[in-house]
Amino acid sequence: MSTYNFGNINGPANIGDHGRMEINPHAPATEALVRLADGLIAALRAEYPVLVGHGEVIRGAFVESMGDGGPPNRGRIRSALETISIGAAAGTGSLAFTQQLMQVLGL
Repeated sequence: MSTYNFGNINGPANIGDHGRMEINPHAPATEALVRLADGLIAALRAEYPVLVGHGEVIRGAFVESMGDGGPPNRGRIRSALETISIGAAAGTGSLAFTQQLMQVLGL
């Protein structure tokens, strides 16, 4: 076993991203985000049908963003994601998709 001290790998050598992700809030939505929203809607249909409308709001915001080339409506998306996260139980696919979208969007 080596005894060499590597120190802080995110320190002076500037290796890594220092725990930060670069998220451009002004970028239009992508096909990947729409597919992620589709997965959320499918999970909601199976687990919480009453929340499907909130998933469709998110998907609609992404599709609208792709159509006009502007950023997605983050306020509308945040509100829908918060509503889903309140209603979805821990360990469900719905909550996993919700958390993934929040992370990707930096919300």
